Amino acid sequence: MSPAERLLDLLPADRRQLLIGGAWRPSGSGERIDVVDPADGSVLTDVADGTLDDARAALDAAVGVQREWAATAPRERGEILRRAFEDVVARTEDLALVMSLEMGKPLAESRGEVTYGAEFLRWFSEEAVRVHGRWMHNPAGGSRLLTVRKPVGPCLFITPWNFPLAMGTRKIGPAVAAGCTMVVKPAKQTPLTMLLLADILQQAGLPDGVLNVVTTSDSGGLSSTLQADPRLRKVSFTGSTAIGRRIMEQAAPRLQRVSMELGGNAPFLVFADADLDAAVDGAMLAKMRNMGEACTSANRFLVEESVAEEFGARLAERMGSLRVGRGTDDGTEVGPLIDAAARESVAGLVDDALSRGARALTGAQAAEGAGYFYPPTVLVDVPTDADVVTNEIFGPVAPITTFRTEEEAIELANSSEYGLAAYAYTRDLARTLRLAEQLETGMLGINSGIVSNPAAPFGGVKASGFGREGGFEGIEEYLDTTYVALPAP
Repeated sequence: MSPAERLLDLLPADRRQLLIGGAWRPSGSGERIDVVDPADGSVLTDVADGTLDDARAALDAAVGVQREWAATAPRERGEILRRAFEDVVARTEDLALVMSLEMGKPLAESRGEVTYGAEFLRWFSEEAVRVHGRWMHNPAGGSRLLTVRKPVGPCLFITPWNFPLAMGTRKIGPAVAAGCTMVVKPAKQTPLTMLLLADILQQAGLPDGVLNVVTTSDSGGLSSTLQADPRLRKVSFTGSTAIGRRIMEQAAPRLQRVSMELGGNAPFLVFADADLDAAVDGAMLAKMRNMGEACTSANRFLVEESVAEEFGARLAERMGSLRVGRGTDDGTEVGPLIDAAARESVAGLVDDALSRGARALTGAQAAEGAGYFYPPTVLVDVPTDADVVTNEIFGPVAPITTFRTEEEAIELANSSEYGLAAYAYTRDLARTLRLAEQLETGMLGINSGIVSNPAAPFGGVKASGFGREGGFEGIEEYLDTTYVALPAP
């Protein structure tokens, strides 16, 4: 059975529809959305193109079971998540294949995402039973203070195409644990993974109406329609800062709770005292995960002058040796970008840098033929005002600029409007503490090219958004607090 045939076996026609109130149903318009294979531009299959009426029906379903779901025993909610975790792990190969086909990433990376994404289900299965308030004496005496934690209520989740499983479990896990119902709108480029995940959650025992999935080509219309409904209590969005600002504006009239995980422009700092072998290894992880299509991807390499040439040469050798190909092919290390617009954007950033005097040590030439491939590229002598430095790249391009002092490095790192992740390689403990205090970032990897961890709070500052996903903090996004004043007994 070919990968495409296997895909249709995993997601037959009745599972490529809308999930509303526990039932799989077609779009009200009967329209469909093509799902394209980025490796060659061919159509893999299609899914229902949900209408605004379908979105309203999904919210109706979520609202209809919110009270009952909130009253469900925390242990029961946790056990559903635990079963879903086990089922996701058991179906690693199925989920990985679907992701690699619709998104393009190599199978090895897709398997890694399944492992990572599943852990959010396990983590929040354990957090479900640890939601608690507090009881205390009024410091002035005469009364008692009681706090009660309650689920926020029906939520809207808008997930991106680059991590179609993990960005779902990172939101669904804490919502289920807290007792919230939800409507999920996956990216139109990669809806299949979410549909398969929803099927798994159903099989794990999630009650009808708790999770509703609406695939649609009208993301803006869906969000504006549901946010205009006062019954919607929270929105969690992962995507661009521009769209995040619009969603916040739409949330303002009804004061909806919002969590925003937006753009990034992560600096990767390499100091002269760093272990260069480790720094290059970390750079490969931080830059090439997901072909660079990650908000946490190292976007700007800031390297101390005395080691910049050696670091650049080593990085170029490693990146230039990577095997580019279809994600489902054995041995592929770098898959295609998500679509033609993404490839054009990356090529434009590289061309701008070259026109400003940058040099390419490897790559920098888009491949001919079918598919949206762009070769791993290392640029040196990149001006700090080049577009490839100031904009989020979202591709396999590593621009290197230099600095002379720690103060200059920090200033350059903080010069972006974004503040999601940062990386630094140094053996100086005091410098590590200074960086932790002075870098304007939500996450910092020290001598490590990976910061994401389900047990840690994921999120940024400045234009990278606010709110946290994962860690003890993750479930707080889905809980309200009621304070009860009691007379002394």
